[in-house]
Amino acid sequence: MMSGPAPGPLLTVTSGPAPGPLLTVTPSRALVDEKFEVVVRQLRSGQGVTLHALHQSEDGDFWEAFGHYVSDAQGTVTAAEHASVGGSYLGIEPMGLLWSMRPVPGSRPGLRLRKRDVCSPMLVHLSVHRGHVSQGFREATPLACAVAERWYLAPGVRRVEANQNGVKGTFFLPPGPGPFPGVLDMWGGGGGLVEYRSALLASHGFVSLAMEYLPLNKHLGTPGALTISYFETAFRIVQEHPLVATDRVALFGLSLGATVSIALASYSRVARPVCCVCVNGGHIQPPDASVEDAVDEISRRAAKIEVDENNHLIWRKLILPIPEDPSRIMHVEKITCPMMLVVGLDDQNWAAPECAQDMERIMKDAGKADLLTVLSYPETGHLIEPPYTPHFRSSNFIVQHTREKVILLWGGQPKPHADAQEDSWRKILQFLQLHLHQRHGAVTQSKL
Repeated sequence: MMSGPAPGPLLTVTSGPAPGPLLTVTPSRALVDEKFEVVVRQLRSGQGVTLHALHQSEDGDFWEAFGHYVSDAQGTVTAAEHASVGGSYLGIEPMGLLWSMRPVPGSRPGLRLRKRDVCSPMLVHLSVHRGHVSQGFREATPLACAVAERWYLAPGVRRVEANQNGVKGTFFLPPGPGPFPGVLDMWGGGGGLVEYRSALLASHGFVSLAMEYLPLNKHLGTPGALTISYFETAFRIVQEHPLVATDRVALFGLSLGATVSIALASYSRVARPVCCVCVNGGHIQPPDASVEDAVDEISRRAAKIEVDENNHLIWRKLILPIPEDPSRIMHVEKITCPMMLVVGLDDQNWAAPECAQDMERIMKDAGKADLLTVLSYPETGHLIEPPYTPHFRSSNFIVQHTREKVILLWGGQPKPHADAQEDSWRKILQFLQLHLHQRHGAVTQSKL
């Protein structure tokens, strides 16, 4: 017969506390256009939690996104499979923690998130919190944390400053001996040197020159000022780079940069691109106009500028209606290379949809409709950028001819705009790879 107390339940004897929630992000280091997978394990079945993403910009501002989730029967939340039921995005959105980022409450107005130092990663701090919360994240103690590195530069891509024949910018060079296709990359009227798109293009196998051509006072002394001849010089610099195949050079422009690209493709006998990508630009500019003329045209048409309920400036009517006078528009029927137009149908900054429609008409009448590919996106604004970049319906802007600081309305809605950025970037890369006949294959989705 046994003596002594009866044995108690086995669960009363443990070797330590039960493991807490585990948050993982895979891959933890990746290009900015590469998806990651965010998973939370070791929760209770049916537990409500909040996934939170926080990033501090190079300007010191904090950006955040968050989604409310309920764990499955296994105590797991997978952002790529489970729906967010609240927060800054809804539904199954694998990358919602990035594209829905916005400034934290109390931030300065008119912010826009842009990477200046492409040689360092964008660090995103991910955390999981108990319950469905919408504020106070920085003061709360998370259940688990992880960090994701988002890079514009793939391993081996080199950054080389360029200052030649009056042209300033930065070359981004893929690893390897080449020759590679080349891209002349031009941003819009905001000016300055914008490198991150070029860095990403080089990460996909293109030699890319990020060109700086504004503000105007930096370039008034250059040969030919900012007429077509100036941009022809930049094109030749790309073409003559020792790593570039001279017969495989493209143009890539956004906004004013897209207008410059259309002008070069229409008129230049020197810069003969194999193809062009033009994001929310237009063809409303006299053939002999310089960039200075285009910028001055905005001031001459100031009476057509409107404002929204927040006093943000709307420029889309500046060039409307589309002129019937042929002397005021580019002769795009002269274009001989394939051209992709990427158009946000809710562009509130420029009449890009009307311009695209008119260019389609002109090219069709000229028997060149097959050269034009138009990607049109509803509820999408002016700033169509690489995938998972947060949407900016409005942001600060320095007007070139007055140096006045204003807030411009760009347009778009977060979810449709995010979808447009992801879809258009994939199709842009396919378009460039197809027409530039890359001999060694593109570097796509490079693992870091």
